[in-house]
Amino acid sequence: MSVLGLGAMGGALAGALVKTGVRTTVWNRSAGRAEALVAEGAREAASAAEAVLASPLVVVCLFDHDSVHEVLDPLAGDLAGRRLVNLTTTTPEQARESALWAAGAGIAYLDGGIMAVPSMIGQPGASVLYSGSQEVFREHTKLFDQWATSTYYGEDAGLASLYDFALLSAMYVMFAGFMQGAAMLAPAGVPASRFAAMAAPWLTAMTGELAGYAEVIDGGDYTVPGQQSLTFSNLGLFIEAITDQGVSAEPVAMVQRLIERQVDAGHGTEGFARIIESLKRPRA
Repeated sequence: MSVLGLGAMGGALAGALVKTGVRTTVWNRSAGRAEALVAEGAREAASAAEAVLASPLVVVCLFDHDSVHEVLDPLAGDLAGRRLVNLTTTTPEQARESALWAAGAGIAYLDGGIMAVPSMIGQPGASVLYSGSQEVFREHTKLFDQWATSTYYGEDAGLASLYDFALLSAMYVMFAGFMQGAAMLAPAGVPASRFAAMAAPWLTAMTGELAGYAEVIDGGDYTVPGQQSLTFSNLGLFIEAITDQGVSAEPVAMVQRLIERQVDAGHGTEGFARIIESLKRPRA
């Protein structure tokens, strides 16, 4: 396998292969990144073209979509007939654009979304989501499993990225909620570490509600019994309590705006899950 891009994540991917005895050729645009990998058994290519020609399977993990094409566009002829796995973070539409480019050049293309930080690569708990060429995924699943749990989501090359961004969106909003709480408690002299010890089990317990919300959303009926109404979910008092502490209420205020849009539209008696309609149909 050839790995192009030896940043924190690319280096971790290449390192995991080398440690398991996979013959690995590596290349990076800036010098010095390959020294430790070479010491462990990797071969450093002098150019991206040399790295591509060294293996029928080429993995790229670069800075962004533009950098992928800066490196690979001049090498389309060399890549023809090879397998290309793009693990660079890109949007779903960028992944689809790359898949079309690859198809036009005769390259079998697989896109991936890495659900892990570099230190998790090769360890339990890491996962990589794939979409695009099913043939490439089937041929190399055992190799991909050296990095993380590998899951395939279909021929649409943008699906892995779509799942990746959806999961990360949920994560970042959760983190922002934690920081909202930590900011509220700070004026009272409560350290964030103490709040984290309380928040972790609470948030873990609350994830048990996700399946119920999903059932309501998929059913499309926000009037089914047992839901907390939007009117009852009004977060005005939360915002007042937060601002009384002299801190910003922006994360909670965002949720309140989603609630208010549905209440203003006449859906106040319906369940909290209805705020998804505010997200699915954004205002102009």
